[in-house]
Amino acid sequence: MRNKILNLSILAMVFLLTSCGGGKNIAYFQNKIINDPQDVDHHAGIVIEPKDMLSIIVSGRNPELVVMFNLPVVTYQAGSETASAGNRTLVGYVVDNNGFIDFPVLGKINVKGQTRWELSEHIAKMLADGGYITDAVVSVEFMNFKVSVLGEVNSPGTYTIQGDKVTLLQAISLARDLTIFGQRENVTVIREKEGERVMYEVNLCDVSMFNSPAYYLQQNDIVYVQPSDIKARQSTTDDKTLRLASIVLSGGSLMASIASILISVLMK
Repeated sequence: MRNKILNLSILAMVFLLTSCGGGKNIAYFQNKIINDPQDVDHHAGIVIEPKDMLSIIVSGRNPELVVMFNLPVVTYQAGSETASAGNRTLVGYVVDNNGFIDFPVLGKINVKGQTRWELSEHIAKMLADGGYITDAVVSVEFMNFKVSVLGEVNSPGTYTIQGDKVTLLQAISLARDLTIFGQRENVTVIREKEGERVMYEVNLCDVSMFNSPAYYLQQNDIVYVQPSDIKARQSTTDDKTLRLASIVLSGGSLMASIASILISVLMK
C-alpha cells in the first residue's frame, strides 16, 4: 500500500513538472518587443464577393426623390433575402454568381471586388452623373458577414460580424478564448475564395501572426484550434495514466499539495 501511494505521489510530481514545462506554449506574443513601434496594416475591409448580401441605403435632402432608389422595409417578402433590424425587416441585395446586383433605376451594377466604401462612392457618382441626385449619401453594409470558430475554444460556433473588419484575435475573443488544451502555436484558418480553398497556419505565440494573410478574416472563414497531444490521446484511449494526467493538468496546484503531504508522511 505504501509503495502504491509513493508511486502515485511521484507520478503526480512528474506530471506537474511536465505541465509546467508545457507552459511555454500557453502565452500569446512571447517574442514581443516592448516600446518598439511596428507598422500597422491599415486593412481597408473585406471586398464584396458573389452570394454576399448587402444593405444599400440612399439618402439626400429630398426624401421623395431618394425613395425610388431604396428597397422597401417589409415585414416579410417570400423568396427574398432578409435581415432583421430592430422591429423592421430589411430586404437586401444578393450578389449574383457574376458579381452583379440589380439596383433600382440604375439597373445591373458590377460590385465584385469592391469594398463597401468604394461601392458607396461608385453608386453616388452614378446617381450624380445620371442627373438623379447630386447630393446623395450612400450607406453600404454587409448583412451576412460571418466567421466560424471550432475546436479547442470555450464557445465554438458561427458568429455574425458587425461592420467589415474582424481580426483572428477578435474572432477567438468572441469564442471566449482557447481552452487550456488548445494548440496556440498551430491555429488553422480555412478560406474559400473564387472556387479555391486555402489553409493558413497561424502561431499565436509569435508576433509574426500580425503579418499573416489570415490575421484579418474574410467572410465565411473557418478558424480551427487543434487539441494538444494529451487531449488527443485522452480522446482515443482508456489509459488510466492519461486520465490522471488530465486531472493533474486541470488542478496542478492541488496535486502538488497532496504529493507534498504524502511524501512528508512516508518519510517519517
